[in-house]
Amino acid sequence: MWMVRYPIPSFLYAVLMNLTEKVRSIAKDLRASRGNAAESWALASRLLARISNDAGRIEQVVKSRNIDDLIAFLDAIEGKAAAAAAAPLPEFPASEIDAAFRAFHKRLKVSRLADESRLGGRYTSGGRESNIDAIKPPDGFPDAIWQVLARSGKLKDMGGGFYSEA
Repeated sequence: MWMVRYPIPSFLYAVLMNLTEKVRSIAKDLRASRGNAAESWALASRLLARISNDAGRIEQVVKSRNIDDLIAFLDAIEGKAAAAAAAPLPEFPASEIDAAFRAFHKRLKVSRLADESRLGGRYTSGGRESNIDAIKPPDGFPDAIWQVLARSGKLKDMGGGFYSEA
């Protein structure tokens, strides 16, 4: 089944829900006997592979060609995704949150300055602006504190452990 160890970023959750809605649309077409059934099941199989890493269950659902099993599988996936997105985060003291936020901004500022001051192909720096928009946060704080800052709107979760300014 689809395993989530931390809350899903909002943009990834939206992509996941779009994929499940597309598979539900395919199931509706299959139930109404519209289009080529073999092509529809093949497309459903490819989309399910993007949503879930349970290849055995996907193969079982697709081979059985049972629409009710397909819908039940989607319901299970959506239930887990919704539960992971709504997972409660631990409480942190305001001083620790502020310290983490300051450390993040300092790391971002230093990363941008280092990127801007590097030498290019010429003997002087080009005076160009940094292209750094997101960074991995400093290690001195727990991962949950970055998720708290993202949910509060101070940071934006870019996925893959990267965060940017909101």
